[in-house]
Amino acid sequence: MMHGAKENIIQAIGNTPIIRISNIDKDITSEIYVKLEYMNPGGSTKDRIGVYMLDQANKKGELKPGGTIIEATSGNTGVGLALWSAIHGFKCIFVLADKQSKEKIDNLRAFGAKVVVCPTNVEPEDPRSYYSVADRLAKSIPNSYYVNQYNNHENRNTHYNWTAPEMFEQTNGDFDVFMAAVGTGGTISGCGRYFKEKMPNVKIVGVDCEGSIIAHFAKTGEMSEAKSYVLEGVGEDFIPDNYDFDNIDDFVTVGDRESFLMTRRLLKEEGVYAGGSAGAAIVGALRYAKTLSEPKKILVLLHDSGNRYSSKIFNDEWMAQNGYLNNTFSVQINEVLKLLNKPNEIITLKDSTTIKDAIDLMDSRNISQLPVLDSKDNILGIVQDKNLMKPFLSGEYEGSDPVSLGCSDSYKLVDINELLEKAAESLLKKEIVLIMEGKKLVNILTNLDLIQYLSLSNKN
Repeated sequence: MMHGAKENIIQAIGNTPIIRISNIDKDITSEIYVKLEYMNPGGSTKDRIGVYMLDQANKKGELKPGGTIIEATSGNTGVGLALWSAIHGFKCIFVLADKQSKEKIDNLRAFGAKVVVCPTNVEPEDPRSYYSVADRLAKSIPNSYYVNQYNNHENRNTHYNWTAPEMFEQTNGDFDVFMAAVGTGGTISGCGRYFKEKMPNVKIVGVDCEGSIIAHFAKTGEMSEAKSYVLEGVGEDFIPDNYDFDNIDDFVTVGDRESFLMTRRLLKEEGVYAGGSAGAAIVGALRYAKTLSEPKKILVLLHDSGNRYSSKIFNDEWMAQNGYLNNTFSVQINEVLKLLNKPNEIITLKDSTTIKDAIDLMDSRNISQLPVLDSKDNILGIVQDKNLMKPFLSGEYEGSDPVSLGCSDSYKLVDINELLEKAAESLLKKEIVLIMEGKKLVNILTNLDLIQYLSLSNKN
């Protein structure tokens, strides 16, 4: 065998680097370091638990030749399991909730796995939940093995025996706080136990998301009602058996929007192309650092790769449609008009204007839509060139007909002093927004204006 080569892809898992975050943390005195688990061959820290759990099951005789591996997963654990299965010749069936990204589903199918997608917004015990479906499949398919990462203690043992010792060796234990986003509980519990044994003064802090019940349960011992959230691979609506709360000192809770925006900042400002749970972990680390009375070294594990979220978190349209770019929209419309260099003057049409004159005006001024007013300057509607030209050319409208025939009510009135987010939903639906100053119509915003504004504001 070639010197220095790995025997197979599984042996390439691990030894991921740790780097210093140097731009995002300028507002704190503590230092933040991150372990880039997305540099594992399958793109996440779940490569580790996938191969470790199956190795242990194989040693115990729980896996039989030609069998089928079944797991409920948010996508990443499935990839780790699929890597092991590809080497050892097993079939896979993975059950995912429907909020998981298309990239994760496509990744699993690329391995030849069967993927079953289940609804997200159901209780864990609901027969439609991805936990219930996975359990049912395991009971009904002969020679199958249900991995069950949530309650399989080999999950947290992976991190106790592998991930945490690797980090300790890389750093010589030179950190004060270890943080990670929490889901199944394996990473935070396994690493927490190992670090507590080696470093009695270390603090272990989990990052949970709004809507999950984990942090609330850890702090109060009370089971609360889970609420929906969009972050993938973070939080739970039940308490997995992998949690070892005795080795977790504290929790920080973060939201979807701030996590997604931080995920984008990680790439833009640090060159770290990680997933949404990484953004959540960094938001949590910054929030925790601001509570400290003196500077500390904070080590944060970043779970997975950003390429799993190119159609979501790193897609401007998806972010805007779901309201996560509201920081961009939290600006007054008059400021937007200034940035777009659109003076508060607007061409309008009287309802008595002929269709031919309206078409000629729009053509000469290179305008595609105009408001139509009555004799008292009340707004009757909007006419668009595309809605006039076709019926005019087909003979449905005469050139001498009044333009009011082509009026549409597909518009929204918004005051010039309102925030852009007030108009954003209409613009994203490609409706036209008429800008008012008191009772006076002063400007117009279109979907094209929004796109231009987003482009300009991202440059600034």
